[in-house]
Amino acid sequence: MGVEATKENSNDRPEGTPSGWVTDATAAVRFGIGGLLRFLSHAETLRVFERASVRAGVPVKYSQGFNPHPKLSLPLPRSVGVASDDELLVLKLFDVNGIPVEDGPDGARQAWHERMKEALSGALPSDIAVHSIATMKSNASFRPETARYVFDLDRAGSCEGRIEALRERIRQIMARDSLVVERVTPERREGRRMDIRPYLRAIELKETRAIVECGISDAGSVRVDELMPLLELTPHDLNGPVRRRDVVWTIT
Repeated sequence: MGVEATKENSNDRPEGTPSGWVTDATAAVRFGIGGLLRFLSHAETLRVFERASVRAGVPVKYSQGFNPHPKLSLPLPRSVGVASDDELLVLKLFDVNGIPVEDGPDGARQAWHERMKEALSGALPSDIAVHSIATMKSNASFRPETARYVFDLDRAGSCEGRIEALRERIRQIMARDSLVVERVTPERREGRRMDIRPYLRAIELKETRAIVECGISDAGSVRVDELMPLLELTPHDLNGPVRRRDVVWTIT
């Protein structure tokens, strides 16, 4: 975008700019990721966007201190190997010339979005597609509420009996009041037991596609590696990677 990142901090409206323009802002970038890049870890995905933002000239805000770093985050981590049609990147921005965060009759905010989208898209690998960008006030926060995971069954291996068995399995899952799993993490020597049933909102079976809607809260959610055995599916049963889509966010 032709604007260098800076470490300054100001919420003042630049002199001579119209109302609705600020120097500090937040950009919400909706994007999809697939192909081999779906195997990137959370930290690796962030580094891809860090480098792309620099190449694109996006005015990302930097932290203070001896080792400043760009302020960007992925509020909903994605499991390695899962493709996604609906990811969210949050960028903190600073531009001394001003950033439009409100719609106006001149269409400046939309034009700013389009320029940033074009610049960022041109700096990213082809397996990452930027869908939209929206700028808003610097103190905006994002909380995921629900997400859907799609499991496409291998049509060659699908048969009526197998589909009916999966349908019955889904019925049994949703009829239960509790589904306790044991989670083991590198930080804990012993597993932690967790009831994931409250996070299972719905499971649909449409022809050879299983769609699981999961609730998300500060206490946690359901992990993809828990959904697969729950549905009694293996990677060999699927026609492609698991996909995440239709993430619902609360923005405050």
